[in-house]
Amino acid sequence: MRWPLILLAFVLMAALVVLPLLMVLSAAFGEGFRAWWSALTTDDAIAALKLTLFTAGIAVPLNAVFGVLLAWAVTRFDFRGKRVLLALIDLPFAVSPVVAGLCLVLLFGSHGWFASFLEQHDLKILFARPGIVLATLFITFPFVARELIPLMQQQGADEELAARSLGAGAWTMFRRVTLPNIKWGLLYGVLLCAARAMGEFGAVSVVSGHIRGLTNTLPLHIEILYNEFDSTAAFAAASLLAGLALVTLILKFWLESRHGDALARPTLRH
Repeated sequence: MRWPLILLAFVLMAALVVLPLLMVLSAAFGEGFRAWWSALTTDDAIAALKLTLFTAGIAVPLNAVFGVLLAWAVTRFDFRGKRVLLALIDLPFAVSPVVAGLCLVLLFGSHGWFASFLEQHDLKILFARPGIVLATLFITFPFVARELIPLMQQQGADEELAARSLGAGAWTMFRRVTLPNIKWGLLYGVLLCAARAMGEFGAVSVVSGHIRGLTNTLPLHIEILYNEFDSTAAFAAASLLAGLALVTLILKFWLESRHGDALARPTLRH
């Protein structure tokens, strides 16, 4: 059954992943490179790309920091509510992105819990960049933490305890011992987080308001173009988003091929 199963896996991947991607690229360049470039250099497309990168540029570093701190707390300390905390980390995986967006509406909408506070201080969350960043933060929150928790559990705390016994402070211990052990797992989680942040649609669609040039990310920009029957521009933007995903995939493959052992087991030092 070995070769039939391998062949089946390749056929499924070709049908579900490779073929749709080739169709997107074919439709994007169907009218030539000039039409593709023109579609990507419009004001709305550039604004959507900038907002997508801006959102990922905020969400990914924050989730990287929170993920490291969360993984450290869960793997190095025993406390009440630990299982509840682990369940909450997985909550964005279980909750629909649309539901997550609606929760933000209930919190920060015109009739939400914080509506009066936001109105008094002239703050705008929904239909603005803060709402998009918050939605993306929620959706991408588990990726770094869930990558680091099993890695740090497998590594244990022996080297950290040895460093502490030799007089190292908390920051020195983290910088010289913990971070070198988890750096490839951390980078792997950051890549997954970045890919998800750039491609998020459901939660962002609920809180963005679809304002052209202001609150449209690339996925929302693609939807608007497709609904307006501007297929060439829609597929051109889709090809750009797919290109960003491919870059992430290549980096992910490189990490797995070069540092797969570091991702799977603790680093040994002598």
